[in-house]
Amino acid sequence: MSAKNTSEFSRMPLVQFFKDLFLNNRFFYAMFGIIVLFVLSFIFSSLLLIAKLLLFVFLALVLVDVLILFLTKKGIDAVRELPEKFSNGDDNTINIVLKNNYSLKAYCSLIDELPVQFQQRDFNIKTSITSNNKKEISYTIRPTERGEYVFGKLHVYTTTKIGFAMRRFSFGESQMVKTYPSFLQLKKYDLISLNQSSLQFGIKKIRRIGNSFEFEQIKDYVQGDNIKDINWKATAKRNQLMVNQFQDEKSQQVYSIIDKGRVMKMPFENLSLLDYAINAALVISSVVVRKHDRAGMFSFSKKPDNFVVAERRNAQMNLIQESLYNVNTDFNESDFGNLYGHIKRKITTRSLLLLYTNFASLDAVHRQMNYLRAINKSHMLVVVFFKNTELEQLKTHEAKTTQEIFDKTIAEKFSYDKKLIVAELNKYGIQTILTEPQNLTIDSINKYLEIKAKGLL
Repeated sequence: MSAKNTSEFSRMPLVQFFKDLFLNNRFFYAMFGIIVLFVLSFIFSSLLLIAKLLLFVFLALVLVDVLILFLTKKGIDAVRELPEKFSNGDDNTINIVLKNNYSLKAYCSLIDELPVQFQQRDFNIKTSITSNNKKEISYTIRPTERGEYVFGKLHVYTTTKIGFAMRRFSFGESQMVKTYPSFLQLKKYDLISLNQSSLQFGIKKIRRIGNSFEFEQIKDYVQGDNIKDINWKATAKRNQLMVNQFQDEKSQQVYSIIDKGRVMKMPFENLSLLDYAINAALVISSVVVRKHDRAGMFSFSKKPDNFVVAERRNAQMNLIQESLYNVNTDFNESDFGNLYGHIKRKITTRSLLLLYTNFASLDAVHRQMNYLRAINKSHMLVVVFFKNTELEQLKTHEAKTTQEIFDKTIAEKFSYDKKLIVAELNKYGIQTILTEPQNLTIDSINKYLEIKAKGLL
């Protein structure tokens, strides 16, 4: 034992020493075994000497174990590395870097004080580190609501090969990370141009039809080009088929309109429909900007708010992300009359409006139909609402009891009502997306691309 280590050990406050000292199960198992030997020694006197010898060895090992753990002042160093922000509804990676300053191999148990939103009190990672070495450990968390997530201290419980005692090391103060709408999906659906790799995500590659575009250039004919675009003069000069290539119309306005009323609070896989809509709005806005259109958004319930004017500037996605971060339900009945008035005042140019809401019945649609039709007269309105996946699963379940037959009938009725809603909206020329929550982003992108391809806007 070096003089330096002995001096550090002697200067450690006694209270702190006992706060950081813990006894492992191995200690109690060994102690119990020795006690049993002492009890049996009343019957078999020859066991008394063995019990005393084992007790002496046991206490010596405990003392050595404690000294090894506490002689090195900073036996373990640990740093928690958090990302700048979390992506809502996605797996976010947390890194922990451990350093073993002991001259022996250390066995560690990590307990990270996770934010209260996760309600997890049994988080524990066990690992080992060789002497004077570093190790990086990663784990993932999946936030299901936007807001501030506060991490507490990081505790590392360390033991040696002997394993009777354990020392606790605590690191860091509270760390806060904001959870934003799912920006990780922006990387997944990075559609600078549609190529074959995008098909794996379910994104459809749709040919643009129509002739209402600006002339861009004359190019060689390839299979699939519209024969109406063949330039016969250029074909005669080059002695091969040449076609006119037209440039897509640019800078069309696309607004994501998010209903934040109580109908959007319904949960699906721990994420509310509102959060699914927010994540989809962020991704579709990115796609719109990359396709050279102008993206905007706002939310509404009793009244519209969080309004971001449709633009294609560099900072547009940051503005949209910050606005979406602040969208929260107020549990009120949504006022579509106020929505119509706001659109009429604020959006004067014909635009594509993606309205994320959740109509549960045909009566609910009929109450708002006049407003929806009025909006659709001046703009291209797409009403996006959701299938109830639990009811869809119930439909396919084989009913055996009277109650199950009743439940299945009700599920089929609700499912049929959703189809009637689609038919009713389509009857008045209103586009629709009826989708499962997990497919919302893909279906929204495909609808936007379809509308652009058909030149409907």
